[in-house]
Amino acid sequence: MNSAVDRMMQIRLPLRAAPSLKIDHVLLLLAVALLCCGIAVLASASLGIAEARHDAPFFYVFRQLQAIAMGLVAAGVLMYLPTSAWQHLSPLLLVFALALLVLVLIPGIGHEVNGAQRWVLIAGVRAQVSEPARLALIFYVAGYAVRQQEALQSGFAGLARPILVLSVAAALLLAEPDFGAAVVLVATGFVILFTAGARLRDFAVWVAIGAVAFVVLLVTAKYRLKRFLSFLDPFDDPYDSDLQLIQSLIAVGRGEWFGVGLGDSVQKLFYLPEAHTDFVFAVFSEEFGLLGATVLIGLVLALVWRIGTIARRAADCGLWFQAYVAVGIAAWLGMQGFINIGVNNGALPTKGLTLPLVSYGRSSIIIVLAAIGLALRIHHETQQADGQTKGARR
Repeated sequence: MNSAVDRMMQIRLPLRAAPSLKIDHVLLLLAVALLCCGIAVLASASLGIAEARHDAPFFYVFRQLQAIAMGLVAAGVLMYLPTSAWQHLSPLLLVFALALLVLVLIPGIGHEVNGAQRWVLIAGVRAQVSEPARLALIFYVAGYAVRQQEALQSGFAGLARPILVLSVAAALLLAEPDFGAAVVLVATGFVILFTAGARLRDFAVWVAIGAVAFVVLLVTAKYRLKRFLSFLDPFDDPYDSDLQLIQSLIAVGRGEWFGVGLGDSVQKLFYLPEAHTDFVFAVFSEEFGLLGATVLIGLVLALVWRIGTIARRAADCGLWFQAYVAVGIAAWLGMQGFINIGVNNGALPTKGLTLPLVSYGRSSIIIVLAAIGLALRIHHETQQADGQTKGARR
């Protein structure tokens, strides 16, 4: 711990932003396009519930815009700070992440909503701690992969240490409970470690252990087993456990090829629970049809692909920490988007995960925008390193 503090004290931050910050305009445009899609469908999907709950039809839209503003500030900060700062701080960020996940479980501090204790109240604002904890753990795993690259690539123990950390974090998430966030976190960590060169046989052993743990967790929790059985037969209990999935499938089906038009969704009118959060993709599909849904999926895939391209370029320049962080961000956003869209279409059991940059969720939108800012910073540093390499060759 002392060495981590010493490294933190040695960090020298720039006094002003670099005048020639190199922006990846493709990534920026993709993020803006998804935000615009999100605001448009949120304005439609949340009108009824906002009017009923808060007597203000644009209540959720205004709150989402406030969160976007905060997320843009966070993105600007991460674009300004050198990623070497996060590499030095990665051990402390692990402590920070675990502390957050423990804090939310403490009675009186953690805030319960719909039977899950996933939020803390800070100055009257409710924040979901799994979001910043996930980003902090990505920093830690990326930093570990750089520091212990030889051990990671040559022995079982080198892979066991970060997986143990991820397992502890996942156990804390399951205690909330937040099964979806735990799956995304562990899978993201696995992708980073595999990319960093973990041996395939060691990796396969841990994947097998994870699969067994998944089955055990599924059958030992009644609510998880009920969700899984509902997924297998969504019409067995159409007025209770299967209600969300059935209404989501109806919404997707009503959209047909070109949709019913923006604002004309029927399923959002108290038929589809959580229409503005977990099931916003279903409302989008109903209003914009298969064509619109395909465009939205294409935007998500393009965003993930672009961040993956930044990771590859960082690796080509020898910026391994930056490459692993970008891989983690791409894996996280890709898996979360895949799970959300899969749930909305009945391809996966119901999970409480938002569609990045589209669904309503203030904690989610702030951290995702911060991660986009971080990816933009990695692009800038990659361009700098590439320019220096080309200059040296001349």
